[in-house]
Amino acid sequence: MDYQPQCLGFQAEYRKLIVSAFNLVFYLKAMTHAEALQLFRETGALLEGHFILRSGLHSRQFFQCALALQQMPLVERFGHALADKARSLSVSTVISPAMGGLVIGQEVARQLGIRFIFAEKDSGKLVLRRGFTIAPGERILVVEDVVTQGGRVKETIDIVELNRGCVAGVAMLVDRSNGRVGFGVPSFSLLALDVEAFPPGQLPPDLAAIPAVKPGSK
Repeated sequence: MDYQPQCLGFQAEYRKLIVSAFNLVFYLKAMTHAEALQLFRETGALLEGHFILRSGLHSRQFFQCALALQQMPLVERFGHALADKARSLSVSTVISPAMGGLVIGQEVARQLGIRFIFAEKDSGKLVLRRGFTIAPGERILVVEDVVTQGGRVKETIDIVELNRGCVAGVAMLVDRSNGRVGFGVPSFSLLALDVEAFPPGQLPPDLAAIPAVKPGSK
């Protein structure tokens, strides 16, 4: 009478062990550019069309990271990959700009076993709220989801420096500038692409013919 429930319980535990071992294989090897790109495509996070970016520029591609980051196993994989790149920086805190950087920033902090805080908009400007503080000399890693011109990362760096903290590095899921945007500190990404972006008055005819949408966070 008791055999079947016990057997089913054993099977469930066995499946958990298999999944854990499967995930460990991914964790032990560095995530490649091709793997990261494939994950964005599989989750529908890489969109094609006509998009207005946070920077005000227009593009044929948009990375809606939230679609990938709704899956916690992927959040763990992305977070582990970025945390692994940042371990040598010896940081004690991760800070992210809201909203886009929140999920991945918190996961990177969890993987590193350190504190996580975030900056959020107040009257159109990123600020520290909710009682968050930065100690003088505190080594901090800035984590963002997508960088095009780096405006939100630079604002976040300014906040850290205003509080006399030390920005040790910048980590991002996607670098749309392919390394052209610099922050004056070690920076790394899981996916670096040279994605075309155009000012509003300089759109190519094929892009101008497509109605523009403005997805993403504020």
